[in-house]
Amino acid sequence: MASKAGQIERLLARNVEEIVERDHLAAALRSGKKLRVKLGIDPTGAKIHIGRAVVLWKLREFQDLGHQIVLIIGDYTALIGDPSDKLAKRPMLAEKDIKANLKTYLPQIGKILDMKKTEVRHNSEWLGKLSFRDVLDLAEIFTIQQMMERENFRERWANHKSISLRELTYPIMQGYDSVAVKADVELGGTDQTFNLLAGRKIQAHYGQNPQDVLITGMLVGTDGRKMSTTWGNVINIADAPQEQFGKTMALRDELIAEYFQCVTNVDEKAWKSELTKESPKLSKQRLAFEVVKLYHGEAAAKKAAKEWETLFSKKDMAAAELPPLKINTREDIRVLDIVMKTEVVSSKSEARRLISAGSVRVGDEVLKDPSAKLIIKEGETLKVGKRHFFRIAA
Repeated sequence: MASKAGQIERLLARNVEEIVERDHLAAALRSGKKLRVKLGIDPTGAKIHIGRAVVLWKLREFQDLGHQIVLIIGDYTALIGDPSDKLAKRPMLAEKDIKANLKTYLPQIGKILDMKKTEVRHNSEWLGKLSFRDVLDLAEIFTIQQMMERENFRERWANHKSISLRELTYPIMQGYDSVAVKADVELGGTDQTFNLLAGRKIQAHYGQNPQDVLITGMLVGTDGRKMSTTWGNVINIADAPQEQFGKTMALRDELIAEYFQCVTNVDEKAWKSELTKESPKLSKQRLAFEVVKLYHGEAAAKKAAKEWETLFSKKDMAAAELPPLKINTREDIRVLDIVMKTEVVSSKSEARRLISAGSVRVGDEVLKDPSAKLIIKEGETLKVGKRHFFRIAA
């Protein structure tokens, strides 16, 4: 196990893009003082991808050193929607959607943080109580010019795209979170830099010592573009082991090193040495194993590796242990309904696109008509997309 000095050195270096008041933070960590370390996360979707987990793992490093983690669930800021990395106006989320997303958030985060030692707060506790006068007081700290210096706002302005006043209030609210919980440190990705620094200004305005800020890098998607659920280039914390393994194996070769560094706990010297010795395929297999191991344990990682080898290297469908898909094998069923039962897709329109693209197959037969009906036999293999396989069960 690494010494405390080694843990601190790793915390300040690995996956860190910038630290505001680095010397101050380093001294505080070495002093033995128990810090209040804050991270805010908005429940804007049901699943958390491993790109967002980068900063959560950094938070775990603080926790392992004995500091108090303050996880702020942005149930109020989610109503606004963080515009930090958006090139179009973000729609307001409905409260019912936020509540639905919240049901899955803490179990996913609990795969990374020790939730028994985590202080979980909802920013509706304090933001919902602010008066209009309070908001005006906060707004006075910033200028429109400062807001418009943000790259995404500049680009939207140049392209005559809408920027709402609602969006301009987001950094003010996130900054006020730091006042409410008396944060010593706040974490966030590079897209959060403006919001994190806003917290320092607002704390100073209220007579608090400005928080130190630790900014982590942003992980790109498996195809090299920005990681986005919409584009399907994400690996989710809640994905099944086989799903995580398969998605990692689909990673572009030039991204292997970045993923080893950002989404695993493998020592940097070890993975760099391995990359010089192994083929991209073998390196990705090790990477996929480490990703699954982090979220599901070593036994699940070994099983997922074996399944992948059986399905994709040996192409032995009969020997593969596939998840069962229960279907009434005595009656006709529409192809569209079969795909929806797998829960691989989130909407019927997405299912229709997959089917029309020839990405759905029963046995050796490609099914391209969403409305077609067929009787499907027990034991047959169903393939949906590139990596999803099922065994039909009655």
